[in-house]
Amino acid sequence: MPYHKDKQQAFQAAQQGMENAMELYLDIVRDSASYGHQLKHLKNEVNEAYQQIENALEVASEHQRIQLEKYQQDLEEMIKGVEVGE
Repeated sequence: MPYHKDKQQAFQAAQQGMENAMELYLDIVRDSASYGHQLKHLKNEVNEAYQQIENALEVASEHQRIQLEKYQQDLEEMIKGVEVGE
């Protein structure tokens, strides 16, 4: 049972990291005076989410793995979106 709990906790941490990054991405204001600060904060959140996803992938079930890989793709799209806007 502890192994299953670890898998679930790792997945939930990755999910939370993804939600945090997505929230920042959606709230970023490109024409704001604080855009640079917001962008730096977003990149930190994205990096943290990537790390949580990598950790979760080590113990993930097949179903979780599919979702985690989708999260990675979404994070890549977020970064592309802000880099294009820079």
